[in-house]
Amino acid sequence: MRNRKRITLWILAPLLLVIGVVIYTAASIYFYGKKSEDMQTADAAIVLGAAVWNERPSPVFRERIRHAIALYKQGKVKYIIFTGGSGRPNALPESTVARRYALDQGVPVDAILTEEQSRVTEENLVYAKRVAKEHKLQTFLIVSDPLHMKRAVRMARDLGIQAEPSPTTTSRYTGIRSQLTFLSRETFYYIGYCFGDIIR
Repeated sequence: MRNRKRITLWILAPLLLVIGVVIYTAASIYFYGKKSEDMQTADAAIVLGAAVWNERPSPVFRERIRHAIALYKQGKVKYIIFTGGSGRPNALPESTVARRYALDQGVPVDAILTEEQSRVTEENLVYAKRVAKEHKLQTFLIVSDPLHMKRAVRMARDLGIQAEPSPTTTSRYTGIRSQLTFLSRETFYYIGYCFGDIIR
């Protein structure tokens, strides 16, 4: 009987530990996305890429772009760095679509910087850092959806980017189901990033 209890404990203990790590990570991602540095200023906003639909920003990407435009017009950043390449041949890069949208909204052309090679979050930041270095920019606000923020800022700082979070105040992910799906995915990605090269 005692041996059976010990075996059960040995099985349950690691399982409970894993569950605890997952719950803690999910909660930390959720609450980190609520952070907003309203008085924070920086040299530039780095806007993480997202999908483009028919050469127009998807709803998710549009809200990121709008948020960065608001930061610029409020005087919180001097430049906007749009990131994101193209996933299909002959398609416009995400950053090009974002640049066009920002120009239409009155952002001066010399305040917009782009990179057109990245496909995932870490690449967004790697190439944005190169662009920033060319223009001698040192401080940044990372713009993305709230639930994406913790992983993005962690990656940025690991790359040596002096970054602070600036989550969008509006997002397509407003329903319970969509938020839970996004949160589950980000929890998996964040744990994978922290504990190895499982996924970026």
